[in-house]
Amino acid sequence: MTATDLGLPGIGSGGLDSVPTTDAKQTAKDYTSDQEVRWCPGCGDYAVLAAVRQFLPTLGIKRENTVFVSGIGCSSRFPYYLNTYGMHSIHGRAPTIATGLATTRPDLSVWVVTGDGDALSIGGNHLIHALRRNVNIKILLFNNRIYGLTKGQYSPTSEVGKVTKSTPMGSLDHPFNPISLALGAEASFVGRALDSDRKSLQAVLQAAAEHRGSALVEIFQDCPIFNDGSFDLLRKPDTKDQRIIPVTHGEPIRFGPADDNGLGTYAVVQNGFGLSVVEAATVDAGDIVTHDATDHELAFALSRLSDQDLNHTITGIFRNQPRHTYDDAARAQVQAARDAEPDADLQTLLNGHDTWTII
Repeated sequence: MTATDLGLPGIGSGGLDSVPTTDAKQTAKDYTSDQEVRWCPGCGDYAVLAAVRQFLPTLGIKRENTVFVSGIGCSSRFPYYLNTYGMHSIHGRAPTIATGLATTRPDLSVWVVTGDGDALSIGGNHLIHALRRNVNIKILLFNNRIYGLTKGQYSPTSEVGKVTKSTPMGSLDHPFNPISLALGAEASFVGRALDSDRKSLQAVLQAAAEHRGSALVEIFQDCPIFNDGSFDLLRKPDTKDQRIIPVTHGEPIRFGPADDNGLGTYAVVQNGFGLSVVEAATVDAGDIVTHDATDHELAFALSRLSDQDLNHTITGIFRNQPRHTYDDAARAQVQAARDAEPDADLQTLLNGHDTWTII
């Protein structure tokens, strides 16, 4: 049976197509709850919360049709601070609960808020299967490269050699690359942003919301208590232009200080099966890679440019390639069963055709 046989909508359908909208003007204040925000001063979570509160009203969705599900960790306090429906669930299981919501309630815009420990350690299995199934949920993965809530142990994204309370002689583990992991799991939308770059963050969030299917957005953010300054190289004026590589679909990948023509002085070029960064003036314009967010192989190659030393860090949308979603297929399958046997009751459907009566 094909996707068409199941009566699925076209893969170009937007992520918000079935969610009721409102013409009422909404503001960030409408999405601000009455709960006191309790993160440490200077935590990057504040910047992300502010960006999300500003972004949600632009979707035109009723607050009662928006749901945020979180797991365990500092980032997982998020649902308390938004005036929407939400659930503070259990460690690593937020994608599972969100899958159930998205499958049974197509009228909801379902978001997951998780951290690098919550999503990639105990929740790793749930994360990759939600992505491969292409459930219509949006996953915000806050990456601060440390366990903050439990007071500073190393996490699955901590650098090799990282000295923490649980690795006093330095971490021996090779860290996960969350973008590569998501692409390997066939996520149909993958993006990355920096907490302090609100414009870029909101642009990636907007694209994720409009995408129908699983969308993972990695957000680099600081933990000022246990991993302060972890992304300073991407913030400082004297280093950020040489390290951050913003990508835009359909545009050549150039970055760095502007040359006489207003173009970045560095460029990304093909290097065998991988990519390299060169000075743009040393290559022909035709050799510079043009970003294509529908090219899975290019997205993965771009993800490998970003190492734990943050030398070349891609931001923006790596992949945006719609495909049929798990929740659409599940609802279509249920409807097909009802159409095939309209008079069958639930017990008959559960019994199927493999039952016997013993007399």
